[in-house]
Amino acid sequence: MKAVRIHEFGGPDVLELEEAPTPEPAADEVLIKVYATSVNPVDWKIREGARKSKFPVDLPLIPGWDVSGVVEKVGENVKRFKWGDEVYGRPDPTKNGAYAEYIVVKANQLGFKPKSIDHINAAAVPLAGLTAWQGLFDRGHLQKGQKVLIHAASGGVGTFAVQFAKWKGAYVIGTTSASNISFVKQLGADEVIDYKNESFEDKVHDVDLVFDTIGGDTQRRSVQVLKNGGRLITTLKPEVQAEAKEKHIYLEGYTAQSYPEQLEQIGSLIDEGRIQPVVSMVMSLEEARRAQQISEEGHVRGKIVIKVV
Repeated sequence: MKAVRIHEFGGPDVLELEEAPTPEPAADEVLIKVYATSVNPVDWKIREGARKSKFPVDLPLIPGWDVSGVVEKVGENVKRFKWGDEVYGRPDPTKNGAYAEYIVVKANQLGFKPKSIDHINAAAVPLAGLTAWQGLFDRGHLQKGQKVLIHAASGGVGTFAVQFAKWKGAYVIGTTSASNISFVKQLGADEVIDYKNESFEDKVHDVDLVFDTIGGDTQRRSVQVLKNGGRLITTLKPEVQAEAKEKHIYLEGYTAQSYPEQLEQIGSLIDEGRIQPVVSMVMSLEEARRAQQISEEGHVRGKIVIKVV
């Protein structure tokens, strides 16, 4: 099969499009014919070797930890899926990913693809959608009527977070650049702050939840906008323990997990027209290096999708 692989850690130039063996599913796995995958920061962080302790991998490695495709074959213990089913999910980041024509994924990491969208849009959902869902609800405990500040609101995770929070009935504030303000409002944000020209901590107060995908100084300043007893949930390292403790703020960092029931709940919201994935670019396997370069630059609206079929 055609696959993009890395044989060593490094920059985008270590990505090589080549022939690789087609994998065989184990008893609890599904072989998927990949229709599309998408680019996430974890792709290039693993490629650089920056996530060796968190996600230990063997080389050569196929990146790409989103998948939408069709079941080609099932392991002997798999009862939920059959040949021809359309599925999507977030594969295990320590195993080969979906920058390839085929991938094997554990059946318990997959959901049925939303019916109302194609594979290109479905591939944009799993990792970013699950990250936003788990950050807001499982860890952030966001409730109707609460006030939430979502950083990087026009990014892959942020676009889902804004829509989920609005669906829940929260008052939604997002940070983004000036060119994306109207876009984030269209997603459902009640207020949008231009992070380049405005200090969010001067404009926002008494927030119940901050959802942080940026870290560093942004995470530190976020403590100021939270009410006492609020929650600061980050997809990165929780760096502000002392500041959070002083204001009785609950601080947690996490990595999203792939739960079929959440994939299908998100899929139902998509099929009901309440949520929509945002795809800014569609590229090919041959363009994987460029796709990761663009992702690393950090200004993508929504997601970059790699179309395989």
